Amino acid sequence: MKKLAVTIFAGSLFAIAAFAETWSGTLVDVSCKDKDLAGHTKKCAMGCSKSGFGLVLSDGKFVKFDEAGNAKALEALKATEKEKDLKAKVTGSMDGDVVQVESVEIE
Repeated sequence: MKKLAVTIFAGSLFAIAAFAETWSGTLVDVSCKDKDLAGHTKKCAMGCSKSGFGLVLSDGKFVKFDEAGNAKALEALKATEKEKDLKAKVTGSMDGDVVQVESVEIE
């Protein structure tokens, strides 16, 4: 029985990893997603963090982060030395119109 449980658990982890996607774009808070992205600052993003975060993709589409992703985005902003034009790579999976974020890396 223990072996079966381990096998099922390992299989479920593999299934989750198989559906992970990676997106690249500009990290921005929800409040400022329609503003000038290249000029959008780290200070503004952190100040507007309560609105949540997302990524504006190269085609202009905005994908919003889940709560865990919002926390990871805020951590990444605090860690980066970049002050504006916050290009990022995000890994996760889509759940409806929200990204279930696994990682956020500011490039």
